[in-house]
Amino acid sequence: MEGDLRPRSQKMPVNYSMSQEERIPLVELRGVSKAFGDRVILKGANLKIYEGDALVIIGPSGAGKSTILRLIAGLLAPDEGEIYIKGQRREGLIEDSEEPIRISMVFQQAALFDSLTVRENVGFYLYEHSKLDEATIAKLVDEVLEKVGLSPEIAELLPSQLSGGMRKRVSFARAIIYNPERPEERPNVILYDEPTAGLDPIASTVIEDLVTSIQGQLCKDCAYVMVTHQESTIRRTGKRVAFLYDGVIQWEGYIEEIDTTDNPLVRQFFSASTQGPIKVINY
Repeated sequence: MEGDLRPRSQKMPVNYSMSQEERIPLVELRGVSKAFGDRVILKGANLKIYEGDALVIIGPSGAGKSTILRLIAGLLAPDEGEIYIKGQRREGLIEDSEEPIRISMVFQQAALFDSLTVRENVGFYLYEHSKLDEATIAKLVDEVLEKVGLSPEIAELLPSQLSGGMRKRVSFARAIIYNPERPEERPNVILYDEPTAGLDPIASTVIEDLVTSIQGQLCKDCAYVMVTHQESTIRRTGKRVAFLYDGVIQWEGYIEEIDTTDNPLVRQFFSASTQGPIKVINY
């Protein structure tokens, strides 16, 4: 459609004209369960992430949304069930085997190494996984800092010398950097854990715009998965939504279906009502 003026969330994602049967998911969770001690978090959860996806996982606090991200990232292994990466079953954790795609994660609190400079934090993947010299890595770090709206002049600062918003951007830069001599190492999936948590509405909008722009800069088929409670972030960054509750994905749909679905969980969540199937925790 020429001059398509629909909101970004209402435009069909890349390759979504194809049926699901025709597409191999970048990531697929099949019957995944996870518990920590006696606390059962996931109970046979199923989820698929496709090329070009912009998937937002929502649900009440403590539902296991961050746990799903860590399972996708390969930082945790499921107790039961299987995880497939582009059709290849993952065995163990991410460091246990070579995977057909690269998955990066942006943690809620940035999770930067306090004792390393910004340059060392952002370039960490290249220092560990490439044979590039210091000057080349420094140049790539400067370029990726500019992509996330930061001046290369901050590269020698420590995380403690940055504002909270700047630390978030540095964590974004660390997630998207790769060796241009090995384009296959470009991140195909980026996972965002509450990237706008604790930010004011204007700062949230800046981060939301950054998330969508990063996807466009990386590649047309790259995907991202977002965990968030913030409605503006859900609506401005997502194309699809998955509702996690009681250990499983209870509902999936496109962003525009949020306002039309009769699913009682979704209705209660977005109305912020204490009445409904979601159990209210007394804080």
